Amino acid sequence: MSFGPFYLLDEVEAALDDTNIGRFVELLRRYADTAQFIVVTHQKKTMEAADVLYGVTMGGEGVSQIVSRRLPPIVTP
Repeated sequence: MSFGPFYLLDEVEAALDDTNIGRFVELLRRYADTAQFIVVTHQKKTMEAADVLYGVTMGGEGVSQIVSRRLPPIVTP
């Protein structure tokens, strides 16, 4: 079994405007079939492009909780 390259990107698009975030997302999509990405971000447009979201939230009494959501695929007309 052979796995493709694995990349961890930590807020690399934080300073980009919406147009360039769109270009960044397209770049990720272009390589998604041959590489795996974990992207740490606070940008909504980047999160919208994800297959799965993972997050950490503060629960009761200061206890952190891990949450995850699998997003439905985008259907283009």
